[in-house]
Amino acid sequence: MPHTGRPAARGGSSRSRSGGRRRPAQAAQGARTAKVQRPDTEFAMPETRTPPLPPVESFERLALPPRMLTALAAQGVTDPFPIQAATLPNALAGRDVLGRGRTGSGKTLAFGLALLARTAGHRAEPHAPLALVLVPTRELAQQVTDALTPYADAVGLRAATVVGGMSITRQANALRRGVEVLIATPGRLADLVERGDCRLGDVRITVLDEADQMTDMGFLPQVTRLLERTPAGGQRMLFSATLDRNVDRLVRGFLDDPVTHSVDPAAGAVTAMEHHLLHVSDTDKQDTTAEIAARDGRVIMFVGKKHGADRLVRKLAARGIRAAALHGGKSQSQRNRALEGFRTEDVTVLVATNVAARGIHIDDLDLVVNVDPPADHKDYLHRGGRTARAGRAGTVVTLVLPDQRREVADLMAQAGISPRVTEVRPGDGELARITGARTAPARPAEQRPVEQRATAPRGAEQAKDAPGRKSRRGGSRSGGAQQRNTQDASAARASSADAAPRQRSRRGGGSAAGNAQRDTAQDTRAASAGTAAGRRSRRGGARTDAQGGTAQGKPRRRVSSLNS
Repeated sequence: MPHTGRPAARGGSSRSRSGGRRRPAQAAQGARTAKVQRPDTEFAMPETRTPPLPPVESFERLALPPRMLTALAAQGVTDPFPIQAATLPNALAGRDVLGRGRTGSGKTLAFGLALLARTAGHRAEPHAPLALVLVPTRELAQQVTDALTPYADAVGLRAATVVGGMSITRQANALRRGVEVLIATPGRLADLVERGDCRLGDVRITVLDEADQMTDMGFLPQVTRLLERTPAGGQRMLFSATLDRNVDRLVRGFLDDPVTHSVDPAAGAVTAMEHHLLHVSDTDKQDTTAEIAARDGRVIMFVGKKHGADRLVRKLAARGIRAAALHGGKSQSQRNRALEGFRTEDVTVLVATNVAARGIHIDDLDLVVNVDPPADHKDYLHRGGRTARAGRAGTVVTLVLPDQRREVADLMAQAGISPRVTEVRPGDGELARITGARTAPARPAEQRPVEQRATAPRGAEQAKDAPGRKSRRGGSRSGGAQQRNTQDASAARASSADAAPRQRSRRGGGSAAGNAQRDTAQDTRAASAGTAAGRRSRRGGARTDAQGGTAQGKPRRRVSSLNS
């Protein structure tokens, strides 16, 4: 019977011309070829068939609910950013939107206000949200949630966040109760859809924020499947810092006659940001990093690997610098605590990997340091986007080892940036001028007393505390203490044959003498207060025996026998 074959799925078929499935070697070769041939240049913005509405100069000129305008004023948001002024009129009219702008340019409110205003007045059914925002990382999901919550509350909309690393049961329960706005990472949302806890058939508005990172992180297949579950006639908005060929696939496949707007040049360079390459030697890199971290002010430091982040935090902490790590190996609660500590300045250095390069929104952060240079120019731009936000000035510094200079120079050229190159060493005046570096303390001053207490020798300080310890363990000793000390000395000179049975008895041996001794001890503890002095005397004798029996052996067992 001839093989009829199935229609090719969107995005192409995985079968060969002969109808059979590709062999693994052929598939791998095809993937390698595609990777080599994929251009790094950005695609051209699609032409808009319908003329866009003109930008606005104030939020009052927009068709926003009055309560939302009140919330904007309460939050101190008075004038729209350029990307908001250009896209909000069209987004409020229901047009698809394609916006390019670096993080910090105001993209969140550009799509968020329109999404909330168009959803206000509608009520979602259980498990069926009405608006969806897809983001690549947990931190960005939380940032979007925090930014939109005041305005969602103002118009009576329920919002929920579903991300990995958190209880999926709680997230499913929130969807069961019903939410109008859902902020999600693709992986966790796909899990909830597969479990039947979330249906996307009622989604009226879909937003893809930081779409380029979602494709770079391998989420393109998941994002495509999720978008295909939303109604074809719904509004879709896509925002990204860069527009490469993978993002082009989403634009061509899911946006219909979008309004396009770009607030930054294609490379994403920011004029308010200074870029510096600091050439350091291998032997100087650690001390240079520590001096920058000891500056008066907060700094985000990016490294390439998770274990590298944890190692750098330990090294900085050993110098008295308050640092925390942020990477994909941390639980969500740990990541939240690190970010909160950095916001409140309980932590002055945040050491992060690329997974956290987006979604970290810290006001007035003026310095980002690439301890390890990024892998490509897009990672560089997203790391640098943590500073110089909302038009403020900022500095991005990259530490470059001798064998990294050519690679980093090529990366800067791809990013369209002409950085200042400086040779530095620890303690240099130029290092301090560029980064505010200071000499890091060798040891944390505030921890020194704790360390001294923890590692103090068993010397005079312990001798001074010894009477108190003895008093707590065996009660106060009367004038007969000197006589007992004399007896202790005599017992210490006793023969080993006499000391060994007593020692075995105290260690829990099974002899009758040992059992009798334990019974006697129980009876003694139940005795009246009048016999307490005699009991303390017997305990002192036991300690004497222990000292005599273990004088050449294990002192730790002597301590444990005191507490038995």
